[in-house]
Amino acid sequence: MTSDTESSGLFARLKKTRTSLAGGLAGLFGGGRVHFDDGVYDDLEDQLLMADLGVEASTVVVSALRERVRTTRIDSSESLKEALIDELSSILTPAERPLVAQEGANGPFVILMVGVNGVGKTTTTAKLAAYFQKSGHSVLLGACDTFRAAAIEQLQSWGERLGIGVIAQSHGSDAAAVAHDALSAAKSRGAEVLIIDSAGRQHVNADLMAQLGKIRRVLSKADAAAPHETLLVVDGGTGQNALSQAAAFEKEVGLTGICVTKLDGTARGGVVVALAKQFPVAIPFVGVGEGIADLRPFKARDFARALVGAPSTE
Repeated sequence: MTSDTESSGLFARLKKTRTSLAGGLAGLFGGGRVHFDDGVYDDLEDQLLMADLGVEASTVVVSALRERVRTTRIDSSESLKEALIDELSSILTPAERPLVAQEGANGPFVILMVGVNGVGKTTTTAKLAAYFQKSGHSVLLGACDTFRAAAIEQLQSWGERLGIGVIAQSHGSDAAAVAHDALSAAKSRGAEVLIIDSAGRQHVNADLMAQLGKIRRVLSKADAAAPHETLLVVDGGTGQNALSQAAAFEKEVGLTGICVTKLDGTARGGVVVALAKQFPVAIPFVGVGEGIADLRPFKARDFARALVGAPSTE
């Protein structure tokens, strides 16, 4: 169950999205009374689109609300808000699957982090390592972003801060070779979790995307089940572009989950709903700040409530 602190914190951190969406919802009705007509449904869909739910998710939500109004008494802006929370939750709930480290027979639980440049992938990698460390797991990091010397240094800095080992080679090294070394080191050290930070790459660059496939092949040769998780990191502020990124990475390497970062700085938090609607993978974490603890396990109903401006009831 989500703690009160986590729930209220999520409500506060999604301020830009909830202020935009909740304000739009309040503006649909005067005096707190609800009168439904085609204009109201159109305006509601516009509000959802502006929050970046996307056309598909927005259409599904509005259609479900239309049907709900026929069978349920919704006569105030608050009852509408609760109905909207229910419909958003129904889309989000399948994506609420906790990331649990299960050590395999052949070694550690291996997580491959992927994403385009500038989404906070290396920082998310470190925060994820801290999460598993706090959960009592021994963790090792693999610095496979060999294209940027700064990325290696950044991960090493995080490793020193957290007291977590980092396997790295020099700038320009073969990323797949680093991944191989990292997995070998994790096995020899008895690490329970290995998290591999790959180079940020634009999803339209076929050559760089193909290199991720090489990393996966090297890992699977050492452990047929590895990587056990392939997590895409997307910046929530990019809105619908996150969908095209997810589609490209899913096609090239296959995804098991999507982490959405920087949700505290955008009014486009509805993109999480769009991602959950379009991709049958988990959304294990959302990033709502710069702090090490601001990578939060995703809770569907809490997120839905925060989106529309309703604090968690848990």
